This record gives sequence, C-alpha cells and structure tokens, in this order.
Amino acid sequence: MIKIHHGLWPALAMLALLLSGCSEDTPSSDQSKAQTGADKYPTTWRFALEEIEGSVQHLYAEAFREHIEKVSEGRIVVDVFPYGSLGTSTQLTELARNGSINLAFASPGHLADNVPEAGLFNLHFLLPDNPEETRDLLQDPAFISHFQQPYREAGLQLLGFVSEGWMTWTANQPLRSLDQFQGLRIRTMTSTMAAESYRAYGAEPVQTPFSQVYSDLQLRKIDGQTNPVFAVEEMDFNEVQSTLTMGRASQFVASVVANDDWYDELPEQERTWLNQTIRDLAEHAWKSQERLNQQRLERMVEKADIQVIRLNDEERERFRQASLPVRERFLEMTGAQGQVLLDYVENWPQP
Repeated sequence: MIKIHHGLWPALAMLALLLSGCSEDTPSSDQSKAQTGADKYPTTWRFALEEIEGSVQHLYAEAFREHIEKVSEGRIVVDVFPYGSLGTSTQLTELARNGSINLAFASPGHLADNVPEAGLFNLHFLLPDNPEETRDLLQDPAFISHFQQPYREAGLQLLGFVSEGWMTWTANQPLRSLDQFQGLRIRTMTSTMAAESYRAYGAEPVQTPFSQVYSDLQLRKIDGQTNPVFAVEEMDFNEVQSTLTMGRASQFVASVVANDDWYDELPEQERTWLNQTIRDLAEHAWKSQERLNQQRLERMVEKADIQVIRLNDEERERFRQASLPVRERFLEMTGAQGQVLLDYVENWPQP
C-alpha cells in the first residue's frame, strides 16, 4: 500500500487568501491607517511555515506567538499555519510577497531563484564547522544587512536567519564517496543552486515538493534525499531509507520574512515589538534546533531502523574539493554582492 504522507493541503483555503489578500477580521491597509489607539486592536498577524507541527519552524512560531502576544499585552494575535495548510514552500513565499500572509519562513533551497544571494546557504563546506561560530554569524547584524536589499527587491523584508541543523543524506546505501553519488537520484529543493551542489558530486538532482518526498522514495522514483535529522524522523523517511549519512557539508538555514509593504506600514510600536521579538528568539531558536535534532537522532538510533554513518575528515575533504566549482556558479548569479558575501563568511569570525 502506498502511504500518502502529508501530501494534501486545502486548495480552497489558499485560493481564498490569494483572492482576498486579507481575512474579514484584519483591516485593509487604508482601514489600518484610519484606525488609532484601542480601536485598532486586537489585530491578527498570519505566520506561515514550511514545516509541520513539531518541527523546528513550528517550535519557533509558537515561541514567537507567545512572545509577541505577551509584549503587546494581547494587542497582537498570531495565527500560525503549519506546512500543509496553505501550499508548498514556493507558494507560501508568493503569499508573503502579495500580502495574503504577513510573515513566513522562506528557505534558500527554493528562494535562491528569486533572491540569488540566498543561494549562499546552498553552498557546501562554506559555513564554519564550529557551531558557535555559525550561530554568531547568522545573528550578526552586519551579515544580515548584506541580504536586506536583495530581499526587498523580491518584495520581502528579511527579519532574520534561523539554522535548523546540519543537512544529512539518506539513501539505501552509505554515501561515503563521490562514486556512490554517481547517477544517484537525490531530491533537493527547487532552486538552481540547491541542485548544482549535488550535481557537482555526480548526482542527478530531482526537485520535488517536501510533501511528495516520502511517496517518491517509497515508489523508488528517487534514490535519496537531504534534510536535517529532525525532518528525516518526523517525515518518516527512515521507514523507506536504510542509511543516514552525516557529512556536515551544509546547514539548513531558513529566513524569517515579512511582506515588505506590510512591514513598512506597521505602526512604530508594532515594528519595535516585531524586531525585538526576532532578536530575543535568536538564541532560543538555536538551542531548540540542537535539542530537537539530538532527540530525533537518539530516537532513530534506539529504534535501530536506520544505519547512521559519519564521514571522517578525509572523506569530507574529498567532497569539499568537489564542491568548490559551485562557488563560481554562485558568483555568476550574484556578481560583486556574492563576492562580498563569500569573503565575509570565509573570513569569519571577524578579527
């Protein structure tokens, strides 16, 4: 029997948002400008996720809801839409761009085709091996500022980056060498840069929606996939893959974004609440992903339903060398701004 796994989402709900742009209980921009003081509140912010309940993004969104509702003393109400509620990752970004939702997670794995600079996070063996250095980089205001204009040109306000942990590779064999990647049909996210990173290893990237990966693995339409540990376990990929390889080649870095017009039109107090909440949650987000990934790994190991392989330094170095030409492809797409970003990361931490 084929297992249908998180594959359906209410098309009518998404269509309603696309057509309306806002719900009945949320004022339009013109109405908002006309309202002042208590007459405006409570107001609802819609926050859409690329992952299901129990994920890193869901934990973040729930903490965000609690924090913003506390600091606003109930004036702001946050509606959270887990993956499957409104559409695919690409569709959620479009909903944020056109103002149908206010806030969303947008991963470089698909966003890089519209914001090429975001493809930086699809490059392998670039972010620091040291977890604390990566954490500090992603929270560094100067680093984030380099992305602000490219996001704005795409109709999005970048609020911050959230790491969801090291990407792992699953297949029905260990993936210790480039030979084992030759012709491997591996699911990647939909951006060109996400695919190029695995094409450099000799793999055949297959770009499919997250909700379709389980059935494609089950039906052998693809041979493997790449995701953080927590996602492998929560989406049950360990049921249809025998081996998880931890290469520590890249981290899954998602961006928290807002519709740019909505952000610009926020009253000063609300924008302050929003920005402060993003800053306050940065350390919470980092610790949450570390804890969740460790818990999910221990659960899979305890169940002994998937073999865990960790690459040694020599194996990782061979993959690193193979990955370097992809940086040239990144620079072709991003030009001088891409070079600035590469230099910034390669010289991190700053002296």
